[in-house]
Amino acid sequence: MTGPRKDLTRVALALGVYVVLYVAAQIVFFWVLGVTGELAGSTLTVLLGALFANWLALRIYENLPLPAVGLGWSRASAENLGMGLLGGIGSACVVIAVPLALGAAHLAASAERPEHGTLPFVILLLAVGATGEELLFRGYGFQVLLARFGAFATILPVGVLFAFMHGANPNATWFGLANTAGFGFLFGYAFLRTRDLWLPIGIHFGWNLTLPLFGVNLSGLRMGITGHEVVWTAGNLWSGGAYGPEASVLTSGVLVVLFWYVWKAPLRRQYSPLTDPPAEPVVCEPSPPLPS
Repeated sequence: MTGPRKDLTRVALALGVYVVLYVAAQIVFFWVLGVTGELAGSTLTVLLGALFANWLALRIYENLPLPAVGLGWSRASAENLGMGLLGGIGSACVVIAVPLALGAAHLAASAERPEHGTLPFVILLLAVGATGEELLFRGYGFQVLLARFGAFATILPVGVLFAFMHGANPNATWFGLANTAGFGFLFGYAFLRTRDLWLPIGIHFGWNLTLPLFGVNLSGLRMGITGHEVVWTAGNLWSGGAYGPEASVLTSGVLVVLFWYVWKAPLRRQYSPLTDPPAEPVVCEPSPPLPS
């Protein structure tokens, strides 16, 4: 078997094993935790399944620890996470602030009154969800494909898959899924810029946290954590309808700004064992003998 063909077979095998590990872990965690159909439990099993699949695939094929997938912690990691949070929170605020300022929407008291402890629980749930999805979609499988096939051939199909997996969400629309694919492309580009998962996790969590604070639906899901909601006078093209602002043209515009932000932000590029080529060994040549 030729070199490139053998390499392609290895990539396909590693990717297949990664997917099987995740699916098997999902089944086991669903059974052990008994959380089928519950949002909190489903979110937790995504994280646990992604952690397990990444950990074992790294051990089997690379003999590397879990942090090698882009979870190593350092000052650079903290800065990338902070820049991600800033981008995610800021962009979500823009999506809501523009229609509020133009009178296309207004804040009102919600009929749903959140229970005590709901806010910290939802914050934790959203952090778990963002981390789990980034580990799954931008973790080992994504990075193996990136190293073998390059940026475009990896980021685009994985971004589409990311959107497809949200197709079962309540009130999903084609426009909402198109924007979700845009976020998938953005998160892939964010990894490409920093070679760690902290930037995409920060953007993902910052966005997911901010929208429910305004009382709007997040990917079709209603959180009801503040006792307030945004009431729209504009049509679904601007509000996103029951799917939430992610199905609106405002989000489409903000996605363009977020790409520019990730391109221009002072981010910290880190070493990635899976996607960066190994360092060339230093060859020490003997010095010529000194004249006698």
